[in-house]
Amino acid sequence: MGHIGPAKGSWRNNVCLASGAGSVCAMDAAVVDPVEESLARRWEALRPHLNERQRRLWLGAEARELGSGGAARVAAALGVAADTVRRGRAELDKPEIAPQGRSRKAGGGRKRAEEHQQGLTEALDSLVEPSTRGDPESPLRWTTKSLRELRKALQDKGFQLTEKVVWRLLKQANYSLQANAKTAEGRQHPDRDGQFRYINDAVRAHQADGQPVISVDAKKKELIGPYKNNGQEWTPKGQPEQVNVYDFIDPEAGKVTPYGVYDVTTNTAWVAVGTDHDTAAFAVATIGHWWDQIGQVAYPGATRLLITADGGGSNGYRTRLWKTELAALAARTGLTIMVTHLPPGTSKWNKIEHRLFSFISINWRSRPLTSHEVVVETIAATTTATGLTVRADLDTTPYPTGVKIPDRDMKALTATGVLQRHDYHGEWNYNLNPYNFDTPDTPEPN
Repeated sequence: MGHIGPAKGSWRNNVCLASGAGSVCAMDAAVVDPVEESLARRWEALRPHLNERQRRLWLGAEARELGSGGAARVAAALGVAADTVRRGRAELDKPEIAPQGRSRKAGGGRKRAEEHQQGLTEALDSLVEPSTRGDPESPLRWTTKSLRELRKALQDKGFQLTEKVVWRLLKQANYSLQANAKTAEGRQHPDRDGQFRYINDAVRAHQADGQPVISVDAKKKELIGPYKNNGQEWTPKGQPEQVNVYDFIDPEAGKVTPYGVYDVTTNTAWVAVGTDHDTAAFAVATIGHWWDQIGQVAYPGATRLLITADGGGSNGYRTRLWKTELAALAARTGLTIMVTHLPPGTSKWNKIEHRLFSFISINWRSRPLTSHEVVVETIAATTTATGLTVRADLDTTPYPTGVKIPDRDMKALTATGVLQRHDYHGEWNYNLNPYNFDTPDTPEPN
């Protein structure tokens, strides 16, 4: 007849003697302790139905019933830690140690990885930050690196953690690993990751020297008038905002293009709401207004300016007018302007997309943009929990399209040293120097 035996460590070794009729077994030292055997049967029956605290209290109660040495006997019979049994026995005498509804007293249990490994959170953010991408219509950041890759990189830095801990820390930092969501913009360039590292090194070098770093881009055009704007907001029940059924453009109000300049270091922004075309001249004019109104005040000793931009549109790396206008801005301000473009197919990875534009979209959700003033005021009222501040202005200057920059002008920029391309992907990374002579070159990232 079978029986439920005690846990490992509670039985003495058996010696079995074979005989023709079967086998006879005898204990090599002593018979099994019936108290421990009974204890083991109760433990196996109750353990699945108890939580951590209840198990601890039951072990303590059994130890107390056994008297002197009871904790050691219970621990040996059931294969549990003697300290756990002792703590359970102590809690029976002082029930206030663990309040009802908790398995442990406040602050008990194993400390989280980031609490006993200083610098873990910062190390993870430094690994993810250079290669994060953001949906311009969402405040979330999301990373293309796998949990396994991130855990290995952190272990190489001396941290001990699991992939589950990496996942938890990413969620706490508002990261999300997304599925496909119409983010592909073409074939991936083989030097994509190398360019991101190059940009990251340039940003760090400028910030370390106290030089300004800005991220620039144009937000999508917006219709002016009583048109539907996506999203919802609280309004009196049954009184929704009335808007046009169709989004036919109003020839008088037209459209506007918000062009933004986001200061990566100070978490501040300048947005020009343009009423004309989105051209390179408009983009550089906005950067110039930012410098005049905000930049030179925030960085009075600046000698260099780093601009990060995507590779297309009015600030595209192929746009000649972009370079000639920046050269004029460099000459006017005396700044050496370094430009680094995001590699092809990664325009949504630009900092300004998920640190400024996404919050502007949230701020005016469900609100018809009925006038230029509404657009400017709504943008200027955009804030975040991290302290973002935004200044906005209306730019009614005409910016004609079709402006051609002849070959001789581009060759002159290079020949005179105004346009200086970097050795690494000179089409994406280049300087605009303010003078032809006696101008120190901006050091390239290692």
